[in-house]
Amino acid sequence: MQENALKGSGGLSRRVLDASDLVLRCERHLLSSLMGLLIVLVLLNVVTRYGGFPLYWVDEASVYCVVWLTFIGASAMTRLRLDFAVTLLTDKLGTRAVRVAKASASGGVLLLGLALLAMCWLWMDPAGIVRHGFDAKEFAAESFNFLYTERTQTLDWPTWVVQLILPIFALTLSVHALANLFEDLGLQPKRTHDEFHVANADAVN
Repeated sequence: MQENALKGSGGLSRRVLDASDLVLRCERHLLSSLMGLLIVLVLLNVVTRYGGFPLYWVDEASVYCVVWLTFIGASAMTRLRLDFAVTLLTDKLGTRAVRVAKASASGGVLLLGLALLAMCWLWMDPAGIVRHGFDAKEFAAESFNFLYTERTQTLDWPTWVVQLILPIFALTLSVHALANLFEDLGLQPKRTHDEFHVANADAVN
């Protein structure tokens, strides 16, 4: 019975790592696309300003592009274990204590992701907007939540579309943190991601 439980937990952890790898591949393509888009927007901004006909929506689009890049990059860095860490204490600990510390850190990141996901659910209140038949004005009048009635200044996009990056980040961060936790607990061997050229935190500096 215990052997079956171990096999079940191994299957679950493997599926979590597979899901994390899938998310990481999607993030890699999104990062490349957004970086290319950002370069185009910056060049377009330079050309139009020097030409005397600046496009003001380009500035706002660039800002949102950077915001999405930041959150997606932070999620990917979590899975690649390139996030910042203070090792002053763990450098002096034994192997077992280091494993416990790493697992505790991954568990803390998982709790952060789940807490952020819960906060986004309360803030965006998808059940509430569905209950009002997707009528943003009625929803705002009852809940005083004006998220679905606001629009961006120059692009005139719905604000909630731009801010979707927050629940997306919370979800992907949780998946990556859970995958890291399973690796730290020894339930699955650590996987390498050769498609990312940066392999460790020292290579970033």
